[in-house]
Amino acid sequence: MTTYIVVADAARARIFTRDALTLAEKESMVHAEGRLHEGDLVTDRGGDVHESMSSTARSSGEEGTASQHENELFAKEVANRLYSARVDNSMEKLILVAPPKFLGLLRDELDNPTQKLVIHSLSKDLSKASLADIQQAVSDLR
Repeated sequence: MTTYIVVADAARARIFTRDALTLAEKESMVHAEGRLHEGDLVTDRGGDVHESMSSTARSSGEEGTASQHENELFAKEVANRLYSARVDNSMEKLILVAPPKFLGLLRDELDNPTQKLVIHSLSKDLSKASLADIQQAVSDLR
């Protein structure tokens, strides 16, 4: 039985497969926009530098909307990849490992049949961890 293990954050998703107890990295997805700051994602509304540095975004409640949108786009991209794995019958079980905020986005983007394959979720950022560290973190999750 092949278990897919997705270790992700807003900028990178690493997809591992586990047959028996052997973990292997199958694929890596990168979303460079997930690393950008809010100000780098939105264009200047015009005017001089002092106007663009004003607190209008904070006071209007728009802070973080561009980065939130990028995170949602990447979660959807990862979910689509998992959907494909489910449809072609290469994935029998699924384990999700991500920081709490991105984990919630990813869960929301999974279709119902794929959600049913999730056997464990781990709210932890291991996206930059070594294969050995990831293996140890998910070794008890079956």
